[in-house]
Amino acid sequence: MGFLRGAVAAMVLALAGCSSLPTITPDIAQPRGTPVRLAGSHGALSAEQSKAILARLQSQGSTPTDIFERHLALEEAIVGSLLTAGNQVRLLQDGPATYRAMFAAIAAAQDHINMETYILEDDEVGQQFAQALVAKQRQGVQVNLIRDSVGTLGTPAAFFQQLTDSGIQVLEFNPVNPLLARKSWELNQRDHRKLLVVDGRTAFLGGINISSVYSGGSRKPSKAVPTDERLAWRDTDLQLQGPVVAEFQKLFIATWEAQKGPPLAAKNYFPPPERVGQQVVRAIGSSPDEPYSHIYVTLLSAIGSAETSVRLTNAYFAPDPQLLAALKAAAARGVDVTLILPSQTDSWLVFHAGRRYYEQLLQAGVKIYQRRGVILHSKTALIDGVWATVGSTNLDWRSFLHNQELNAVVLGADFGSQVQAMFEKDLAESDPVLLADWQRRAIDLRLKEWFARAWEYWL
Repeated sequence: MGFLRGAVAAMVLALAGCSSLPTITPDIAQPRGTPVRLAGSHGALSAEQSKAILARLQSQGSTPTDIFERHLALEEAIVGSLLTAGNQVRLLQDGPATYRAMFAAIAAAQDHINMETYILEDDEVGQQFAQALVAKQRQGVQVNLIRDSVGTLGTPAAFFQQLTDSGIQVLEFNPVNPLLARKSWELNQRDHRKLLVVDGRTAFLGGINISSVYSGGSRKPSKAVPTDERLAWRDTDLQLQGPVVAEFQKLFIATWEAQKGPPLAAKNYFPPPERVGQQVVRAIGSSPDEPYSHIYVTLLSAIGSAETSVRLTNAYFAPDPQLLAALKAAAARGVDVTLILPSQTDSWLVFHAGRRYYEQLLQAGVKIYQRRGVILHSKTALIDGVWATVGSTNLDWRSFLHNQELNAVVLGADFGSQVQAMFEKDLAESDPVLLADWQRRAIDLRLKEWFARAWEYWL
């Protein structure tokens, strides 16, 4: 699935200039004592209302944490988007559950559907989505689709032609062919976001692409493809409703306009927001056009503010020096830092580049587990049981430097307990990496790590 796209990404070495991650000192970004602002269904909440909501969230936690004071004000300064109250968030695990929820939302659409994806394959699942979208377009529901050029490189042009013939607007993000570029040609910049917005009221995001590799759940062998060819894929998505959906809609439209897409049909993209739940959520989008990755800086800030626990599950782990230092520093101050990483992968280079850092992390007290029996593709984090994020962002240089990424941060112990339960299930199906055993690993593994390390900036 990833080999052809990975080969194309490697080709850009000779075509793209190098950029670098900035040195982040988030503590200077926001004066201490700055109040955290929240927005609701009727706009910005008062300072008193915001304070009451944050106090309620903090009271849910089993241990005191300043994540609801210093960290959140800092996060707001970094990202620039308000926390939104009154949302409903549903945690979706693996492809079958996510696709069922997506198809139900598409079937119920009445005004528009905006979809953004990295991979959209011409297989059984891809055709199911195509048929569902075409059917809605013919009913008068406007469908707008952003698809990444490298991510859909293996998808035949005829697949997208059937969409455009029905009236769906399809926008190719940063075309591989420079003759098709609508702005400066920057092949190395990719749209890795996965987003579906229906009628401006329901949004889906996470790590799941549109592909039949997700047809089987990760708790049992996949029946979609022969077991000797592919393992089941383990991934995580969110379904959101409430005021935060407008923030994700803005991010979709901003990408459409930045890529100089045709004018969007006049639809009700921003219906009046409604309070539908109790969840407090922040939408975070990152783009290589910005000075730094908002998601990267937010994650560093959250880890730096951690007091009790850091739980990370991630598909592609090749940390830069600052992330590496943040994880080790958290462990050094007594925070329980636990990582669940793949035992098998579709990206050989990233896999071995990340394993090069296991020894120093283990020596620092970080716990590492490898998820067995699946292709781990999930990208989640849980800090102190009350700050959770799910999205498309991997813990590697490509996500932080070269990709458009999309995450949601959800606050509170209620949702945090759901993420914790999910983490514990994955932990039960993972094997620990022990320092003594790792130090005795075979020489061929060390050589693979050394080789992959030279490429990690581009992976």
